Amino acid sequence: QPPKVVALALIKAEKGIRSNMEGSVQFQNGDRCIIFDMDGVLVNSEPLHFEFEEKFFESLGITVSREEHETFVGTTNRTMWGRLSRSHILPMTIPELLIKGERKFLTFLKNRKSMTPIPGVEELLNRLTKAGFVIALASSSPSSIINFILSKCRIENYFKIIMSGDDVEKGKPDPEIFLKTAEKNKTRPENCIVIEDSENGITAANRAGMKSIGYRNPGSGNQNLSGADLIIESFSSLTISDITNLIS
Repeated sequence: QPPKVVALALIKAEKGIRSNMEGSVQFQNGDRCIIFDMDGVLVNSEPLHFEFEEKFFESLGITVSREEHETFVGTTNRTMWGRLSRSHILPMTIPELLIKGERKFLTFLKNRKSMTPIPGVEELLNRLTKAGFVIALASSSPSSIINFILSKCRIENYFKIIMSGDDVEKGKPDPEIFLKTAEKNKTRPENCIVIEDSENGITAANRAGMKSIGYRNPGSGNQNLSGADLIIESFSSLTISDITNLIS
């Protein structure tokens, strides 16, 4: 065959091979992003939030039932106060409550003697790192709280990207924080897996077009995780194959 015809055939064949590879989702792990929530996933801090916020609500003269309180798990403080402002008379503005609450909660955490990751978390982070995954954190907590907890648990170096409630306008169940995390890493949403302990977090992941793993943590209250693609009771049972199978 003439050289031009042969060259054209080779180009078509190459395009066909590339198309088949893309269609079968043959990615390297480095193309995949595992996004962790923090509170209730990396560290069992939801009981601390409940304890602190119950006392804070009481100091403000407002009564919040445990059932209503559990609906705030996973979302930002701004979203929580916004909802409460519609059903309670708040003694100060939401910006004032955010500043005061963050400052007091940070002091509350610093008075804790110790804080450690949930069993199996650090081992999972190690395995994901060795497997070449990008690891990110997308937490509704303020950045000051995130930085303190990660440093206290000595796990901050595992995360390439850290997104906080300060980085978004809308808290979970809105998908904004997950979409921004994927965009920051230049990863398509369908190549991300979110690990969450709350209904708000699972809903946000689904709305972002990402796969989700629900970690059932009794300390996070009564959370409906039925929307998750996979539900686990412990991190020691979660394998790299479980994670890759969710995407491939």
